[in-house]
Amino acid sequence: MAVFSLATLGIILVSAAIDRKRTWAGLREGMTMLLSVLPTFLTVLVLAAVALYIIPPDAIKDHLGQGQGVRGIVIAAGIGSMALMPGFVAFPLAAILIKQGASIYAVSAFITTLMMVGIITLPAEFRYLGVKAAVLRNAISLIAAIIVAVLMGLTYAWR
Repeated sequence: MAVFSLATLGIILVSAAIDRKRTWAGLREGMTMLLSVLPTFLTVLVLAAVALYIIPPDAIKDHLGQGQGVRGIVIAAGIGSMALMPGFVAFPLAAILIKQGASIYAVSAFITTLMMVGIITLPAEFRYLGVKAAVLRNAISLIAAIIVAVLMGLTYAWR
């Protein structure tokens, strides 16, 4: 983490040396964007924390654990398809799920469907893409997500 911080600081300093005005304008714009996203980020983070507190680790193991196989992948893909959260919350959540006993297969299905499939956003997709294109896009994304989950699980098993 320190390497990334130092690299970022170095890049900012180089940018400021080249054009100080544009660098500060970019930093201000970035800070504005961060502050605009912060309430949503904190809300989703709190909701995820509450959900993980309410759901006992045994339930996660029972439904998404190593022994669940296809059932765990389907459950995780279903939850991921219906959830609506940004990636910067989803990835730390994935690490927590793995620590609580969820399988790599299930977590991969959850994350991939979360990013690629959108049941909640379907009405907007219908409006902009049309019903046929939206359903086709989501179906292909769901199939791809399950393939990715299986490949991730197999790759992880080889380690």
